[in-house]
Amino acid sequence: MDKSKFSDACPGRLVAIEKENKAKDWAFVPAPLPPDWEFDIGLWPLLAEAREALGTLNGIGQTLPNPQLLLRPLQTREAITSSSIEGTHVTAAQLLLYELDPIEPTSREGRVAEWQEVFNHTRALERGLTLLGELPFCNRLFKEVHAVLMDGVRGYDKSPGQFRNMQVQIGSRGRFIPPPASEVARLMDNFEHYINSDHPRLDPLVRCYLVHYQFEAIHPFRDGNGRLGRVLLTLMISRRMHHSMPWLYLSAFFERYRDEYVSNLFAVSTKAHWSQWIEFCLRGTIEQANDSIRRCHEFKRLRETYYEQIRSRGPSPRSHQIIDVLFTYPVLTIPAIVKKFGVSYPTARSDLELLVACGILNDNPKVHPRTFQAPQVMRIAFSDHLTDPELVEPQP
Repeated sequence: MDKSKFSDACPGRLVAIEKENKAKDWAFVPAPLPPDWEFDIGLWPLLAEAREALGTLNGIGQTLPNPQLLLRPLQTREAITSSSIEGTHVTAAQLLLYELDPIEPTSREGRVAEWQEVFNHTRALERGLTLLGELPFCNRLFKEVHAVLMDGVRGYDKSPGQFRNMQVQIGSRGRFIPPPASEVARLMDNFEHYINSDHPRLDPLVRCYLVHYQFEAIHPFRDGNGRLGRVLLTLMISRRMHHSMPWLYLSAFFERYRDEYVSNLFAVSTKAHWSQWIEFCLRGTIEQANDSIRRCHEFKRLRETYYEQIRSRGPSPRSHQIIDVLFTYPVLTIPAIVKKFGVSYPTARSDLELLVACGILNDNPKVHPRTFQAPQVMRIAFSDHLTDPELVEPQP
């Protein structure tokens, strides 16, 4: 790590380390939170806008007849995007088909292993929500969520659920080297204490961004820190902003501005550029909250359109229920309907073919098992922008 990039203002200290090849290097040990920094009054308009957008989003979510109408697509998109930042790329259709019938990968490489890795992201988020019903944000929670995230996938052999006992680095050439393993337990104890302490001089939303930086700087696990950090950010914003559910997901913004995301984190470590980092996160919060609000409005309109389309063709007893399922699983199979509603295979096939005839589903008989996709739901849920063309059909 280039020691010369760290100014005297950096919020921490550099310590000499010895790498496995006996080469000498430097690692950065961040100072405990809160930082020696005052919130920039020039950021107040952005903070007010971010809080207003989050309040609107939470309000819309609470008015939904089924919160999963918005929540599940947001979570699936977050899992895909957060994993993409770390180099694991799957399509929405592939992931949705995998979720309908998860199978154990035969190796830690290959497509099935990648699907499970992304699927684990949603499982980890759900596990975190469950634990927060019993625990505060604490090291036990971090470890348990990490264990779910790494379960059976790449990095499973790197002590999932346990703080690291070895040195790690970020970037192939060690552009940033987190603290030595001997410092991790102490740093995470301080981290846990700060999260659960009151600091009235800083807005709770701003504190969430400080915590996200600190977690990434400590890098407490051998693998999966980036994905886990973004899971925790979602959970923390939800809890600190008193939301009914975790509505905000920032990975799409971090992916879109990946270089800026990385450089802003680095600039905090090297030069204590906290205001620049907070401004970036506020912009992301505004953009992603407003994006989710637009998607929610589109989902609600589409749901009513689907009801009208099926009404004109004579719905089956399950048609409306299947339509609602489409907003959480817009890629379906006949066996999935059999399992969901306890009907026979011919009945399930007839139900889905009726939705095809209504123009709600597209049928892809070339894929095994035969798949039915709701292209308009896929577009609203997973397009980078709502004007993007429909997504491709799932691959066999």
